[in-house]
Amino acid sequence: MTRKNACCHQPAGRRPFLADLGLGCAGMALGDMFAADGLWNRAVADERADAASIDGIPKAKSVIWIFLSGGYSHVETFDPKPALNKYAGMTFDKTPFENPVHSPLHRKRFRSVPAEEINVRDVYPTIFSMQVGWGKHGESGIEITDWWPHLAGCVDELCFVRNMWTTDNDHAAENQIHTGRHKLDEPQPTIGSWASYGLGALNENLPRYVVLGGPTRSDTRQSIDAYYLGPQYSGVPLEVDPANPLPFGKRLSSQTEDAQRREFQLVQQLNGLAAAEYPEDQDLRARIRAYELAFRMQTSVPEAVDFQQETEQTRQLYGLDQDATRAAGMKLLAARRLVERGVRFVQVFPSTYGVWDSHQKLKENHTRLCATVDLPVAGLIQDLKQRGLMEDVTVVFCTEFGRTPGLELRGGGKDGRDHHPNGFTVWLAGAGIKKGCVHGATDELGYHALGDGHYVTDLHATVLHLLGLNNRKLEIPGRRRLDIDHGSVITEILT
Repeated sequence: MTRKNACCHQPAGRRPFLADLGLGCAGMALGDMFAADGLWNRAVADERADAASIDGIPKAKSVIWIFLSGGYSHVETFDPKPALNKYAGMTFDKTPFENPVHSPLHRKRFRSVPAEEINVRDVYPTIFSMQVGWGKHGESGIEITDWWPHLAGCVDELCFVRNMWTTDNDHAAENQIHTGRHKLDEPQPTIGSWASYGLGALNENLPRYVVLGGPTRSDTRQSIDAYYLGPQYSGVPLEVDPANPLPFGKRLSSQTEDAQRREFQLVQQLNGLAAAEYPEDQDLRARIRAYELAFRMQTSVPEAVDFQQETEQTRQLYGLDQDATRAAGMKLLAARRLVERGVRFVQVFPSTYGVWDSHQKLKENHTRLCATVDLPVAGLIQDLKQRGLMEDVTVVFCTEFGRTPGLELRGGGKDGRDHHPNGFTVWLAGAGIKKGCVHGATDELGYHALGDGHYVTDLHATVLHLLGLNNRKLEIPGRRRLDIDHGSVITEILT
């Protein structure tokens, strides 16, 4: 590891060295204790708190953030648009509605990575009919498509936000939904990292921020990274495998627990010496915490993802008894077990990278994919409710963007939709969220989020608010965040 100004360091006497070491270690220990309890961050937040924007009283203890990679079609999931069937085959300018491509919202919210003159996405003029039926469900009468029969039975527990928008029309939007920044801008910490940074631990034997099923590949590492907050606030990927839930996290069979403990103690002592001399080295501090946490996690993590303790009824609730739903069901059941044990933020990728990206064969793809997550996600909602956890846990269900109302024409397309950042739908449920609620809307064709709409960091601000954090006060010296990074709380969906 590179040490700045190491060549200029002057040797000190034995007594000053020991004094410095003692004070350095004591300060580190005290700072770490404060950080572990969230006392430092809460003290700063309390000092600067704006009482008009946040009362500081958390409504949620934990968050389960479910992300479907690739961009599900909002008009064929949670925002049905009958007008697409009525005017199918027509171009936008042949309908009685204003041509959405000519709307000032298009230029205001859209930022293409390719040069604008060669961009063809999101401007396909021929309307493509809905590929599935839909109906009203629950006492709230919320519209949802027929691909979600199990979730339809839970709509009275959910709150749909139908006027989300983002700016990136490529799959870097997967990072944008988690960080709030466009691909062409400087990366920022993720929503999970801010939650980890701002909150204390509820269980010192588990990470505060856990990732299940991701990052989906190397270029989506940004979706779980803490960046300048420090690596100790990044998401910790876990596998849903009690035998090996954490890579390199299992003690060798040839090594006793006592021998491993003594090995870790030696490493900690050596790291402590370096940390006292280089207190600003965040990588070193993160490594020290990682060693401490890794030792404790060896027993707590396998137990957390061990489903043998669950009843057969619970396993069926998540679809663990079916091939199609097992993968997603295991991750979502693990998420419930983790928040139950005090993990603050669990980020779940139920599907593999980009599979919802239905440029072609949308009906075939979405029919199959919805069937893989519908039952497990509905099972999670039911399970949280019957265990009384809906009062403590907020669930977020999202994707990176929607799909175009127009038929994608590239490559001779005839049955798919392209990426659509101008308007899409997410939903929330649980602690602090109104039940059986629809907030916001897109236009008749599902093109633009109406009104001001909600940029992705509005979702961040809302989740952090529910955790008792003021997103506008979550800053560190030397790293000024932009106004769009903070977002605004969606107060209309809160209880």
